[in-house]
Amino acid sequence: MAMSGLAFADGFSYTYVQASYGTVDIDNVSVDGDGLGLNGSFGITDNLNIVGGWRTADFDSIADADEWSLGLGVHTPVTELMDVTASVSYVDVEFDVLGLPVAEDDGFELKVGLRANVTSLIEVNAGVSYIDLSNAGDDTGFEGGVLFNFTDMFSLGLSGEWDDDVSTYSLSGRVYFGN
Repeated sequence: MAMSGLAFADGFSYTYVQASYGTVDIDNVSVDGDGLGLNGSFGITDNLNIVGGWRTADFDSIADADEWSLGLGVHTPVTELMDVTASVSYVDVEFDVLGLPVAEDDGFELKVGLRANVTSLIEVNAGVSYIDLSNAGDDTGFEGGVLFNFTDMFSLGLSGEWDDDVSTYSLSGRVYFGN
């Protein structure tokens, strides 16, 4: 995401670590969850980055969910203030419902999105994702968020993700390491 002093001169930084806390709402289930996440990106060239993440959620002590992913991203400027991004990742998910065997699945996820600086302090992002799991099938979702850049190295953000069955809302903190 953008660094306030360098965002306009050098573009966006794709080397960061982000921690988040969020809520999860699954349609047609009377139990909501909350959880933690850790994700990041490491720029390996001017336009390529390694992406990865881990999320866990607890659903009122009735069920737990864990997800991790690892992949490769590409990004390119559209304008001085906007990048188009894309990534492909391997995804592994595990769902543990009290009293039932653990359900585990894996597959891949494709994402395409935009990052834009509204000001040197505010960045917005939006995207679409497609996930295809071996057993659970496929799904398309949407995501969006805003980052408030307090310094060149630290941002706070709000974000949401939506698909046919799940809505997730998160508060996050991000630390940048270079540009």
